[in-house]
Amino acid sequence: MAFLADALSRVKPSATIVMTQKARDLKAKGRDVISLSVGEPDFDTPEHIKKAGIDAINRNETKYPPVPGITPLREAIVRKFKRENGLDYKLSQTIVGTGGKQVLYNAFLSSLNPGDEVIVPTPYWVSYPEMVALCGGTPVFVATTIEHAFKLQPADLERAVTAKTKWIILNSPSNPSGAAYTRSELKALTDVLVRHPHVWVLTDDMYEHLVYGDFVFSTPAQVEPRLYERTLTMNGVSKAYAMTGWRIGYAAGPEPLIKAMDMVQGQQTSGACSIAQWAAVEALDGPQDHLPKFRAAFEERRDLVVSMLNQARYLKCPKPEGAFYVYPSCAEAMGRKSPSGKVLASDEDFVTELLETEGVAAVHGSAFGLGPNFRVSYATSNKLLEEACRKIQKFCAELR
Repeated sequence: MAFLADALSRVKPSATIVMTQKARDLKAKGRDVISLSVGEPDFDTPEHIKKAGIDAINRNETKYPPVPGITPLREAIVRKFKRENGLDYKLSQTIVGTGGKQVLYNAFLSSLNPGDEVIVPTPYWVSYPEMVALCGGTPVFVATTIEHAFKLQPADLERAVTAKTKWIILNSPSNPSGAAYTRSELKALTDVLVRHPHVWVLTDDMYEHLVYGDFVFSTPAQVEPRLYERTLTMNGVSKAYAMTGWRIGYAAGPEPLIKAMDMVQGQQTSGACSIAQWAAVEALDGPQDHLPKFRAAFEERRDLVVSMLNQARYLKCPKPEGAFYVYPSCAEAMGRKSPSGKVLASDEDFVTELLETEGVAAVHGSAFGLGPNFRVSYATSNKLLEEACRKIQKFCAELR
């Protein structure tokens, strides 16, 4: 349609949303479907956080909030970064957005010019390259491997940096792979970035609190203080506090960048929902005793899914350190015939046939830039996960 912007030709729909909608459509037709495609905790928002939102309504905290966020939330963000990450920020270095997505998008919109490159390790969260493209930049993909647990290697990063590189995106723990960088692994990457002072670092720490075993979370500006002045550290309350629908993301970084993002947001959405911001204050400052329970449940689910998928024919599933996803390889299933008679030529064929045949929705890895793999979200009950994994085992066993 000639009326629409040329920029839309550079962007694809979100594959996770497309697959989730396919599952909904099949359910609406009466099919029994287990959806493992959505990245959303199945837990309820903790009661004290819900109460803070209700109290805010009762106090009539319902007027337009300041564009970069209410002062109590920005103060809570400053405390959070100091307490949990050892990072010192002033209030003027913080910003609140309508979800982490808006924070990332506004950072790109504020900083990218045509021809600027953004290094995106694969597999990546589906929105990163689309945001970069919409904002006029060029995503530069750097592949990781299952042998390196889907973690970017320093030599590969070094090769990817050019004079046009403006940002690198680092997401740990990762959506879609669940891979998380140890402090020493991050230090090896930040050592490379120190040598390239024109490259800025955008960290997506949304899954910070969802790490398992004895893994200790670190973030780049904490690991390498020399990167502090060119790092935007993004986080939010969606995953660790089961607040996906409240739509609150936040970031801290260099004041000139934050001011630019504030200006963009002022002409875009203005401030995020006032009620949700007050609930987020309680999330960051209030009791954190739900976190060990969330972690224990997710860790148990991870171990269940990894074990069962590794028992399936033709699948290889690494055990990730965090988030609530696994990213198994289905390379050995390629070229085989599904029960319907279709030859599987891609990971998209694999997940489409899995949904049609067994009623299990997952997302194909090529949508995340690296295949043949598929992403499974284990943010649902053990009972449903067992049933889904049995169906995946059955589907794989029947491939010929």
